[in-house]
Amino acid sequence: MEPATPFKKNNKFFLPPPKDGSDFKELFARIAAVGAGRPADNDGFPAGPWTPELLAEAISQIEGNRDGVDLRTVQLWFQENDKGISPSNIRWLARILGCDDPVATGDWQVELSTAQSRLTARRRKQTGGDGLSALENTDTAPSASSRNEAAPPPETSSENIPAGSFRRFSLASRSEALFSRRSLLDLPATVFAGAVALGFLSYVVDIHSVIYDQPNEGTKQVGFLWAPNWTILFLVILPLYLMFAGELIAYWKEEGRVKFTRGRKDQCTRDWMRRIEDYSYPYWASLLVCLLIASVAQWINECLVPLLTSDPGNFGVDWGRIAILRPDIISVPEAIVFTGAAYLYMGICFFIFFAGLILLFTLAHDLSKIGQTSELWSTADNQKELLEACTRVMLGIYRCTILGLLIAICMKLQNMFMLSRAETIVTWFVDDLMSAVIGQQASTDRLSYSRPTLYSSLLVALTTCAVFLHGAARVRSIFAKAKALNNADASHEKRQGDTFGQPGVRLGMMFGVVGLLVATYLLIDVFTGFSILLSLGGLLAIYSLINPAFRLGR
Repeated sequence: MEPATPFKKNNKFFLPPPKDGSDFKELFARIAAVGAGRPADNDGFPAGPWTPELLAEAISQIEGNRDGVDLRTVQLWFQENDKGISPSNIRWLARILGCDDPVATGDWQVELSTAQSRLTARRRKQTGGDGLSALENTDTAPSASSRNEAAPPPETSSENIPAGSFRRFSLASRSEALFSRRSLLDLPATVFAGAVALGFLSYVVDIHSVIYDQPNEGTKQVGFLWAPNWTILFLVILPLYLMFAGELIAYWKEEGRVKFTRGRKDQCTRDWMRRIEDYSYPYWASLLVCLLIASVAQWINECLVPLLTSDPGNFGVDWGRIAILRPDIISVPEAIVFTGAAYLYMGICFFIFFAGLILLFTLAHDLSKIGQTSELWSTADNQKELLEACTRVMLGIYRCTILGLLIAICMKLQNMFMLSRAETIVTWFVDDLMSAVIGQQASTDRLSYSRPTLYSSLLVALTTCAVFLHGAARVRSIFAKAKALNNADASHEKRQGDTFGQPGVRLGMMFGVVGLLVATYLLIDVFTGFSILLSLGGLLAIYSLINPAFRLGR
């Protein structure tokens, strides 16, 4: 029989059923090699041979195929093994080879069914009936051995780890689950509830508002509720950060990534989890630093030892050590229990904060990798969807950056106030503001106490800015690629401008606000009038959270 002559049908490369007596493996190898069913150019040539990824994607996009096809199943067709094809997948593969033509699809369905029967008969003849059930298995329900056979060879990269291998405990996946697998309010509400509980406990032990008087230091308010790094930070800023970060991560995992990879949702989820596992070490490093050093070691050094020795040492007196000078307010055992609970809560919260930064870093990296896929730049609609996703991701990262810098500012504000001679943090702020307004030089006399939290706040500021710069660089590269591809199309540029505004200007304004907040953090209590800069930075931060795209109303 003469070989079938291919031709172009419905803008696709159509190969008629050869009807040459070949079994499924031989027939499919020929189909994959010539690219039968793939889009054809103007001359009728196919776009190239089939790959497991391309064929799985094409079958999953067929209208009416709700379940799609697993990539492991398609890989079985390409491999030299005893596996054929199931009747349900014969139907979908025939749709691809028939190029959306009902008659051609029917012909291919008959040809594929006959080829599968030949494969089964040949395998039965080779084995003499032994192991018949194993050899007649198709891709309907691949066994564990089939999954291993379909999986790529093991390599060091976690992207090549077979699905289902994440059964061991994974801190990275558990951390990701905190942000995306539950209600978006679960994590922020838990942090908020913990801060509220500490506030109520401070009332119970009577350290919510404490004023003590030292001969050489004056009168100072050291109550727990007067410390912004324990009230405003955990009651307002951190819950907002967790809400924005969780919303962005859930969007990317459940909607954005599935849309751009155009694969099955379960496969996209597995790919996302593999990406998360690539950054498993930073999660463990953050956990060790936050719990063992920032929480336990700091509590022992700043609270437990001074309380047990009745000597505040070089740390001064605050709500955690007030029991040394005012045992009538709170006893030493009560102070040990309360400070231990507070520092443990603080360590857990800051681990969650850094885990969110790692997830945002991973998200930006994943977006950049997907943005390099050539198929996403093939049409204007695909480009528009990609740029919309980039805009949404960048706005989310920007909001989290603003809140991260506000956390660092709250921490430094409390530390610098404790080194001042002002009575309360409010009077300290107002006195500096009035001194700047009337031109009077404020007092720069500082107490010589050790404040290790200044280093912690600097770490928060640096890591937050690093994630912002990484995200901005990734998104900017995608915008630059879109601009280069559409530079000659003036109408498309106008349409892009109407949809996304001016990406460069918006990123420039983001960098301006972030730079102002960084300067505000660094210049707290450095010069008279720092409160003006702090007020301006606070107002811009609030406006950025409400309108991060800086869109002006018409």
